[in-house]
Amino acid sequence: QVQLVESGGGLVQAGGSLRLSCAASERTFSSYAMAWFRQAPGKERKEREFVAGINWSGASTYYADSVKGRFTISRDNAEKSLYLQMNSLKLEDTAVYYCSAASHYPATNANGMNYWGKGTLVTVSS
Repeated sequence: QVQLVESGGGLVQAGGSLRLSCAASERTFSSYAMAWFRQAPGKERKEREFVAGINWSGASTYYADSVKGRFTISRDNAEKSLYLQMNSLKLEDTAVYYCSAASHYPATNANGMNYWGKGTLVTVSS
């Protein structure tokens, strides 16, 4: 069982930046592909949207078109941590951001993820 805890969310103005972190509980963190998803206000869990993913070593990353060029996913296996650097934030980036782990790669389907954190809220204001 992998426990994931997100942090770093908050209120930011459009055009600003935030860095999300996700701390994992298990030493086996490095054996999982990781991803960030988001759920916009008023949306249901089944509408959770893939944002970015990264493979076990961190050598391979992939992004949703909506965040490509603005967001960067990274990981530190020694620290059992996952990160999401978010730049040039837009109003439509407002959502609860979830950290998730998968035993397969790539992992872009929320239904295929093995573990989830509880999320951290990012609110982008005008």
